[in-house]
Amino acid sequence: MFKLSQILVSHALVAGSMVVLSGCGQKGDLYHPPTAAAAHRATLPETLTPQVLQPEKPASTPK
Repeated sequence: MFKLSQILVSHALVAGSMVVLSGCGQKGDLYHPPTAAAAHRATLPETLTPQVLQPEKPASTPK
């Protein structure tokens, strides 16, 4: 007979394998989008630190 710990470990391994094999749920092949489709998308640095990379707006002068 299997010990309880062996049963739990085997079930945990099966469950972990299912999670790993399911991936993130993306379907289809990975590809680089054409340049026209990616023209207005944010770059990786812009997504990581958007407030730092934004150009500073000129201070409005009081009239």
